[in-house]
Amino acid sequence: MDVQVQADEQVEGLWWVTLDRPEARNAYSEAMVEELVAAFDRLELDDAVRCVAITGAGKAFSAGGDLKRMLAHEGMFEGDARGLRARYLMGIQRIPRRLARFAKPLIGAINGPAIGAGLDLACMCDVRVATERAKLGSTFVKVGLVPGDGGAYFLARTIGFPRALEMVLTGRLVEGEEALQLGLVHALVPDGEALTKSVRERAAVLCRLPPVALSLAKQAAYRSWDLPLEGALELAATYQGIAQNTADHDEAVQAFLEKRDPVFSGR
Repeated sequence: MDVQVQADEQVEGLWWVTLDRPEARNAYSEAMVEELVAAFDRLELDDAVRCVAITGAGKAFSAGGDLKRMLAHEGMFEGDARGLRARYLMGIQRIPRRLARFAKPLIGAINGPAIGAGLDLACMCDVRVATERAKLGSTFVKVGLVPGDGGAYFLARTIGFPRALEMVLTGRLVEGEEALQLGLVHALVPDGEALTKSVRERAAVLCRLPPVALSLAKQAAYRSWDLPLEGALELAATYQGIAQNTADHDEAVQAFLEKRDPVFSGR
């Protein structure tokens, strides 16, 4: 298995998805693509899952493409221009399509280098926490490629078009305080233990919130991005109509008036 999925031992509702090819710095394989998509399908449907964190086994988050297989032109890197186009559309691009539809909060726990498609995967997360030694880069041009998994789209929406363009064109690596200042990460921590602690703290906050409202708020934020004002307002009104008719909304208001902690049922 190239992807491991397990519940967190300390935070109820938090689940971990771990890229598990440490010998290849968690570079993508065909199996990893299939397993990631299948994992998020399962997590989406499981009401016990309130928040998901994605990380890498070993010392890297993800090296993106597997350079050895790339050089051999095998697997997902096999074929002429027409064949490769189809492989991307039906292969690795299934990941951004799936994560774009994932309605629950997704935290990127960047435990080490996030390079190429690895950076793109991090940018698909809602929140990103990284260790101070993590290096992040859209390095495709350095190996004669373009961000084939939608990375230019996600990076621009993470740090803004001018900064994303500069990173895409130069292929340079970003780390530490610069990553924080650019908005590539929301927080920096010194090591893996602190990374796990930080993710758990953030997830605990999210897991205590009413899940229907949280999911709808996430979807409203992403879907409103490219909509004109009227479309965004109509979407907000639709989602609000759903949220305001949930038992959790009534519980939240009642608890606020009674000055107590709410107890949410997910309904």
